[in-house]
Amino acid sequence: MGRGSSGHPPTLPAAPRGPVRQRVDRLVREAVKFGAVGGAGLLVNLLVFNLVRHTTDLQVVRASVVATVVAIVFNYIGFRYFTYRDRDKSGRTKEMTLFLLFSAAGLVIENGVLYTATYGFGWDSPLQSNVFKFLGIGIATLFRFWSYRTWVFRALPAREAVARAESFLEHEHPTAARPGDGPAGGPSDGRPAGASRVGAGRRP
Repeated sequence: MGRGSSGHPPTLPAAPRGPVRQRVDRLVREAVKFGAVGGAGLLVNLLVFNLVRHTTDLQVVRASVVATVVAIVFNYIGFRYFTYRDRDKSGRTKEMTLFLLFSAAGLVIENGVLYTATYGFGWDSPLQSNVFKFLGIGIATLFRFWSYRTWVFRALPAREAVARAESFLEHEHPTAARPGDGPAGGPSDGRPAGASRVGAGRRP
């Protein structure tokens, strides 16, 4: 009793996700994409840092600044065209200005940690420099994640997002009837266009 033809109990439909769950899911997906780009940028940062330090006579913090600048350029490309490719693209100049501003703040945070360890405590061995370089990157990454998603790569306004969705649907289904329209643009009461009502014009 109560079982399907295959002998298994019927499968209940999944409960719809609430707005809070949807926001959490979007944030998780965004964080994963941000982490993918940030992880690649971290490798670029550390690679350039060690390359510059071992092939030039630049001091530790200056080599770190050069590496951070290279990673900033790499990260912008990744964030703009991968993590936040669906965000508003109308104000590109303002976007890049804010990106450089918050990236500069992240640069100060990142290299401030390394500077403090190197010149404040004398921890300047290759291992110590890489440890505090990595630590500074981690703290700066949290700041960048908050600032980029909040101020730089802003979400589309709700009205514009709806307009884009409607435009997409019209492009995919150009013959779809609009709400309230009858077949082929006729009356919405279900009668074919041009058909008269039964008994119309007759009087008792």
